Amino acid sequence: MLENKAKVLLILSQNVLDRARILAGKTTTALKLPVSLQIVLRALIEEGLKRDGHASLLANIEGQAKAVRQKRGARRRAGGPPASRGPSGQRTTTRR
Repeated sequence: MLENKAKVLLILSQNVLDRARILAGKTTTALKLPVSLQIVLRALIEEGLKRDGHASLLANIEGQAKAVRQKRGARRRAGGPPASRGPSGQRTTTRR
């Protein structure tokens, strides 16, 4: 497990983070093993990827994609700094 690792920055709402922490606590109690938030998030991502054709998963992805598009569009219309790609390929915000 985790032979080929990559680091990812994941930004979550406080509600989602709290729910994942609760799941970690419940799982720790049920399994009588320490279960970290990272383990829970990794398992949720892996299980979610197995359900790639599931209607609720696709609806969630669509909702998030539309929210990102709306935010970026509003930012452009407001004259905010454009997002560009840095040397590592990650998006960075340029300052004016």
